[in-house]
Amino acid sequence: MTQGGKKKKRAVNRSIMLAKKIIIKDGGTPQGIGSPSVYHAVIVIFLEFFAWGLLTAPTLVVLHETFPKHTFLMNGLIQGVKGLLSFLSAPLIGALSDVWGRKSFLLLTVFFTCAPIPLMKISPWWYFAVISVSGVFAVTFSVVFAYVADITQEHERSMAYGLVSATFAASLVTSPAIGAYLGRVYGDSLVVVLATAIALLDICFILVAVPESLPEKMRPASWGAPISWEQADPFASLKKVGQDSVVLLICITVFLSYLPEAGQYSSFFLYLRQIMGFSSESVAAFIAVLGILSIIAQTIVLSLLMRSIGNKNTILLGLGFQILQLAWYGFGSEPWMMWAAGAVAAMSSITFPAVSALVSRTADADQQGVVQGMITGIRGLCNGLGPALYGFIFYIFHVELNELPMPESQSGGSVVTQYHLQQNSIIPGPPFLFGACSVLLALLVALFIPEHTNLNVRSSNWKKHCGSHGHPHSPQAPGEAKEPLLQDTNV
Repeated sequence: MTQGGKKKKRAVNRSIMLAKKIIIKDGGTPQGIGSPSVYHAVIVIFLEFFAWGLLTAPTLVVLHETFPKHTFLMNGLIQGVKGLLSFLSAPLIGALSDVWGRKSFLLLTVFFTCAPIPLMKISPWWYFAVISVSGVFAVTFSVVFAYVADITQEHERSMAYGLVSATFAASLVTSPAIGAYLGRVYGDSLVVVLATAIALLDICFILVAVPESLPEKMRPASWGAPISWEQADPFASLKKVGQDSVVLLICITVFLSYLPEAGQYSSFFLYLRQIMGFSSESVAAFIAVLGILSIIAQTIVLSLLMRSIGNKNTILLGLGFQILQLAWYGFGSEPWMMWAAGAVAAMSSITFPAVSALVSRTADADQQGVVQGMITGIRGLCNGLGPALYGFIFYIFHVELNELPMPESQSGGSVVTQYHLQQNSIIPGPPFLFGACSVLLALLVALFIPEHTNLNVRSSNWKKHCGSHGHPHSPQAPGEAKEPLLQDTNV
């Protein structure tokens, strides 16, 4: 080895040791308060999404003021770009966190995900631009799930993931209502300042209180170890979809059912505000009620259905509720119809946990990570395609507004818009009807999924793939693939 090569190697080793000291104190003691626990992850998630939830009402107003002519199209493009970037970057960030530790990447993802918040009042154009680009780092859930997996046993992990997901839902139950109230009384500027302060609190909490979860599993040889393309390839799990017919049916079902769901989450609150005439307080109340009902549906109701009618029938029932919900959204022209459809939407949230349970029961023990990784990869792809598709359908059907909703003080408590009066006709929400057709196809495909079978996905490198690529994304033991109600996106 040449002298220059030796110097280069020594420089790399010094960089590795320096990075290691940043994350781990001398003596191997994790930095932070106490030992790593699920509660550290819960607080990180709650603070991040509580900050974004406060901005629900102000974001809807700023979005229309910034893009008055093509509001839904631009919203779909912004969320679509963010979702695609998250899908592409999540495997790489997960693989790097396996080497460099979770704490650094928790700090990185939370910082860049919350970076757009103060820009809302400084420059709306930069606000939406940074939101779309922040998708590269908007994968906090992936790192949090890996953090939880590091510190829990397999039999504890399902409950731990459920606690993280419930915390996410709880933050969205309370924060939109608080943000709407503060915005009405004190103005949106105070809401932005408060959301920024909570985001900074989250960052400080990670820096000071969150201990590293990975030190005991680290080995000196792993520091600086090369990351293979397979570990960072977002399409790696999708390439194995066609290797088993049952896996293919499950993945098609997930794609056709989650594509409209992802698009709906990106635009529905804007739809309620601008087309259906909901006030900011009504939108916040709708989010709260839907969140509470979804938590009940995914815990109590799902458990009862799984025991009484079986796994496959529960999936079919959830898809049936989703078709009814989307059709109701599409044809609904009055606010009470949206509230009724929201209750049905909560019941439709049982579909994905039921699919995950079906996979965990039918897949072999050494295939859990591969199959769950495929399903999670499909959902990640939908998070990018769904919002853009919904925005485009709104655009081609000319579903736009010519003016902002009138203040409640001028309209007697009800919000009336020029477009709402014109659009109150046959099909107020075309994308939702498209979504209902897509879910109907998913239901037809799901009919052919056998109730009991053995999934066999051939993969020579599946262990390496699960350990570094699939692990941050999804749980790898039976019953652990409970995803949050909304993905890593802002409301």
